[in-house]
Formats: sequence, structure tokens, C-alpha cells
Amino acid sequence: MRTMRYASADELEHALREHSYLADRGLATALFLALRMGRPLLLEGEAGVGKTQVAKTLARALEAELIRLQCYEGIDSAQALYEWDYARQLLYARALQVGEVDVEQRVSELYGPRFLVERPLLQAVRAGDEAVLLIDELDRADDEFEAFLLEVLSDFSVTVPELGTIAAERPPAVVITSNRTRELHDALKRRCLYHWIDFPDLEREIEIIRLRAPGISEALARSVAATVARLRELDLVKRPGIAEAIDWAQALDLLNARAAEGDEARTTLGWAIKNREDLARAESALAEPAP
Repeated sequence: MRTMRYASADELEHALREHSYLADRGLATALFLALRMGRPLLLEGEAGVGKTQVAKTLARALEAELIRLQCYEGIDSAQALYEWDYARQLLYARALQVGEVDVEQRVSELYGPRFLVERPLLQAVRAGDEAVLLIDELDRADDEFEAFLLEVLSDFSVTVPELGTIAAERPPAVVITSNRTRELHDALKRRCLYHWIDFPDLEREIEIIRLRAPGISEALARSVAATVARLRELDLVKRPGIAEAIDWAQALDLLNARAAEGDEARTTLGWAIKNREDLARAESALAEPAP
């Protein structure tokens, strides 16, 4: 089983690092226990702290397929589970009518596997422990979808009336992320292990920048990390995440800048700040000397 691939949290932490993800001890332990106990892992934290990247990196470390269900307002069970390919079914039905296929043998195929369009949840059930299922930004979906999802996660089986019940022999690894735009229900939280991911401290962010962008100098990585930390203290609509810090460091490096200051920092600030009002606040803050 892929979930048994690593014998300890230390081994898993090392494997994640080899795939350019620097997990702290708490996150590595949470992932290890979620895999060993067969429980979904709920990751919460602000946008940009690396929650989605956890699942992507875990899939690479386990050499498993990554199956992603991106949640959004209005998503329903059909978009997450399965749908029938009605256009192809209609063409097939017309072929039946004109006698191009044998009716007795073929009519049942209208609702057979060849016309079933699998969505992420059904794909994950079929894949079992050969996959990592990422349920991204669950807080953007509504309460009804969350309740439906809880049912699927309880037994990892899906009933398609025309085909019967499809069940996972061994469940996939499941990572659920939330930016806390709304509170998730206690029933779902009880089903999951839980871990909160915060923005890294200065030294860890420097290490992350240099790990994800190996060509960046120590001095530039330190300057970017320190400046991004200052920006996160401002009253911004969207505080810069770790990915933005990495992108900004790479942009500055391409301009041969030695630090996140001066004209190069001002002209590339759009790599770190992605909102017009936030840009104005950030530019004013950067014009002031660092404390």
C-alpha cells in the first residue's frame, strides 16, 4: 500500500523536502498519521500558505495519481461524482432507431460504462490507494455539498443506479483545504484529522525560497522574506503568500537585484501584490525605511 510507503514522520518529511516542499514537524506528523490511520486531513490557513501544494507534493512522494476536486459556489454532486454523456447517448439512440446496431444486445449500453463521465470523486474511489484526492477550498462550497461529501468520505463507495455500487478496496489519501471564508461543520471536522498552516517565520521562509528557487542568493532571499513579512503586517485585501515571495525573488534575481529595494522592487511589486489598492499601500510602506 502506498500509504505505508514511509515508516515514520521523519521519513515522510524528508521525502517531501526531496520534492521541494519544506514541511515543519507538525505538518509532517499530521500527514503521516492521516496516511496510517486512513483518515482525511483537513488543512486550514490563509490563502497562499501552501495548503494545495501539500497534496501535490504528497502525490509525487507517494508516486500516486493526484485527483483534484476544485470547489466553488454552486458545485453539486453531479459535478463532483459523475455525469452521463447525453450527447453521445443521443447519437447512439439514433443509431439504434435506424437499425445500425442490434437493439436487443445494445440498448442496455445506453447507460453503460462507455457513456459514464467520471468526475473527481468517482475517479478517486476507483483509483483507491493509488491516488491522492485533493478537495480544494471546500469553504467555497455550500452546506449541502459538504453534507454530501461527508457521506462519500464515510465509506468511499458510490452507487450508480444503472451500474450498481462502486467501492474502493483501499481508500485514497485525502487532503481537504479551507481558507476559512466560512466555518466548516463539526461533522466533517470529526471525520478528519486537522492541521493549521500559518505563514512561515523569517528563517523558514528564506529556506523555502532557496529550496524552490535554488539560484537565489542567501542575501536576496533574506531581503525578500523580510520585506514580504513587512507587507503581511499591512491592512491588505490579500496578503502575499509563499508562492508570491518565490516569484518575486525570481523576478528580482532576473533583474540582477541584490535586495528587495529600490527601483527593481517597486517595478516588480506586482509579483507579490495582486490588488490595486494593496499596491498603493505596499508602495507607501516600502518608501519608508525598514524598522
